Parts: sequence; C-alpha cells; structure tokens
Amino acid sequence: MKEEIKTFKIVDKDKKETEYEVLFTFDNAKTNKSYIIFTDNKKDKEGNIYTYAATYTLKDTKLELNEIASQEEWDVVESILSQIEQKIEE
Repeated sequence: MKEEIKTFKIVDKDKKETEYEVLFTFDNAKTNKSYIIFTDNKKDKEGNIYTYAATYTLKDTKLELNEIASQEEWDVVESILSQIEQKIEE
C-alpha cells in the first residue's frame, strides 16, 4: 500500500461503524489488482480470528474496497494466505 494505512472504518447500512485492522496488502500482476487482507479481531467459537479480503484502490488518502470478483482471484488470495500460514508455522 503506497500510503501506509493500518486501520480503517466501515459504516454498514444500519449506520453501525466497525474498525478493521490491515493485516497485509499485495499486488498481483496477473489480475492487475491490489488486494487487502484485514480483520475486525473478532473470534469464532474455536478462537480463530475472522479475516476478510477485498481488492482496493487508494484515491488521495481514501481507501476504496471492492469485492473479489472471480474464483481465479480467490485462488490467488488463498494461495498467498497458505504461503503465509506455512511460514508462520515454520
């Protein structure tokens, strides 16, 4: 991410504001998009922290998120997450 953003907030349709922490970002030459992995630090029943992924653009200092559009893109994200998980376990 060119401008280092560590957290951001999203306001949902019910006007509830949630703060998210940026875990990491990466660019993919094949899809020509930038991706962001982030969390609200909430945990599931097993104690795993929920993580989310999206594509993003930065306009001035405003972060604009977009849904991941295809299975090909999800495959890229899942591959990166698997690589990171393997490195953490080593």
